[in-house]
Amino acid sequence: MVALTLVLVAVGSGAALAADDSPSFMDRVRGLFGQTKSEPVVDATPYKVTIDVVDASRSLRRSITGASGLQSLRRSPPSGSAGLLRRARSDFDLLTAALYSEGYYAGQIAITVAGVPVESDGALAAIEAARAAGPVPVTVTVTPGPIFTFGTVQLLDADKEKPIADVPTLRELGIIPGRTAQSTAILAAESRITSFYRDRGYAFAKIVDKDVVADHARRIVDVSFFVATGRPTTFGAVTVAGTDRLKKSFVEDRVRIIPGEMFSQKRLADTRRSLLKYDAISGVRIVEGDKPDAAGRVPVDIEITERKPRFVGFGAKYSTSDGASINAFWGHRNLFGGAESLRLDGQVSWYGDAPTSVPDANPLGYRFSATFTKPGILTTADDLVMQAAVLREVTDAYIREAVTFQGTIRRTISDQLQVEGGIDLETSMVQDSYGTNDYNIVGVPLSVTYDNTDNQLDPSSGIRATATVEPFAYLGDAGAGPAMVKGQIAAYHALDEDKRYILAGRIAAGSIFGTELLYVPPQRRFYVGGGGTLRGFDYQSQSPRNERGDIIGGLSYVAASAEARIKITDTIGVVPFVDVGAASAESSPDFSDLGVGVGLGLRYYTAVGPVRLDVAVPVANKGEDQAGYGVYLSLGQAF
Repeated sequence: MVALTLVLVAVGSGAALAADDSPSFMDRVRGLFGQTKSEPVVDATPYKVTIDVVDASRSLRRSITGASGLQSLRRSPPSGSAGLLRRARSDFDLLTAALYSEGYYAGQIAITVAGVPVESDGALAAIEAARAAGPVPVTVTVTPGPIFTFGTVQLLDADKEKPIADVPTLRELGIIPGRTAQSTAILAAESRITSFYRDRGYAFAKIVDKDVVADHARRIVDVSFFVATGRPTTFGAVTVAGTDRLKKSFVEDRVRIIPGEMFSQKRLADTRRSLLKYDAISGVRIVEGDKPDAAGRVPVDIEITERKPRFVGFGAKYSTSDGASINAFWGHRNLFGGAESLRLDGQVSWYGDAPTSVPDANPLGYRFSATFTKPGILTTADDLVMQAAVLREVTDAYIREAVTFQGTIRRTISDQLQVEGGIDLETSMVQDSYGTNDYNIVGVPLSVTYDNTDNQLDPSSGIRATATVEPFAYLGDAGAGPAMVKGQIAAYHALDEDKRYILAGRIAAGSIFGTELLYVPPQRRFYVGGGGTLRGFDYQSQSPRNERGDIIGGLSYVAASAEARIKITDTIGVVPFVDVGAASAESSPDFSDLGVGVGLGLRYYTAVGPVRLDVAVPVANKGEDQAGYGVYLSLGQAF
């Protein structure tokens, strides 16, 4: 086992409303990763700001402090006394907007410089006098007052100023009487109103005006939107431009806009998504006509931006339990003009220690594969995916040399849901602690995938779930007829709008039934341990063993993970996490032997995704020969 020594700094922050020019602990941590220095300001006027939010919750104090320009710019002193006065006065609008966004419409804000109110005539002179003694003291006092709730909400015809008959429900608008009257909800409702009418054929619907009236006596906010829907419209002619290597017919077949049908904003969005899912297309610009023609038709122009057809890349991964690997790939995104893709991958891996099942085996592994995808094999919703591979896989439980082929048809049901089925072929020679066996395997995998996450490599919201059933048969002494079922679900939730605090969780399980454990080829069994399932534990170590202590794998498994992904800066984050899991010799998981690993990770966020460095230790059900920790380095989040 390779020994690594890492020094990690655990950091924490507390809520503080007073700030000065000395760097905070968190600022020092940020400085470790390189903080750019700004150009010196002429006649700089340093100041010390203190923000006092009276009788407020912690979240409101954070909102007020975060909105203050005096606070956020305190390390960039303004030029001259007049510059500081302008900055202080501008906080009135910023803090008022912050109060409105939380439903406080009767708040009071007082800002003083050197003890003098900023709105008074003597404020500038007070700053001049205070500069000689050091940073100018600035005090911001915010009294939020009572919280307001929504009262009457109505949509009025902009011309007649009378209620409109066909309107979205208040729940659809996100403005419900009795709930906190957040100004952000009002702004969001404007967008929802125009979308509501544009989805119903009114392509030029807009909000002409709105009245937001705060009744201080009743502490309610009444909102009136004045809407001009315009005349009903239909889609007119659709033109496609921008195609070069890509066939124009390929794009036209996937446009979800039909001339003569009722205009719908959703159709435009669906068209954009349906085209952007292809790697050959990097951008889609949809432009509607400025006005309808005499028949109420709105022309639509679609402009495509193509990606460069060829791409190449490489990567690397390392962990103390799984070993190291490097890989390189080359691909083509548009072989024949229909977004057909070909990708060639090569990977070389080094397991490290000699596998315990075959101690004299070479720890070198490799995998060379070719993947071809043909969109629209049956309909525009069906893709053909074929992959062939030659590989040598080295693990503690077995050594496998194999040639494999998978051919599947993948159908897209919706933007979030896909189903696929096909054939899985393998011919292999496998060595384990019982000897060497040859296998010729035929499988029929069927799977369902649901994914509404917002990012593939670094999701902050949504759910990602897969479920697979694969009956398989093989020739030889092992028998035939088992079936494998496995599934996984992961969920992600950001605790704040900036997505700096994200909770992530994953649960996975699987089972093989229809035969006994040793009748299943080693490479088809379940294993738990290592970076993919149970960090902190040796690779495959939390799996069933034979009487000699060799890992043999199981007929079932269960694993779960929980992470708190916390961004310290825009590029640096920390991730405390816990993993649990184990594989079992029976088809039903045995929860009595669950291993538990805990750890801390570092993330470096790049344009292509986060670089992950995790360090974990086993804390429950660890074996005597278990390493003291595991280190994992790769691109992308753990799940």
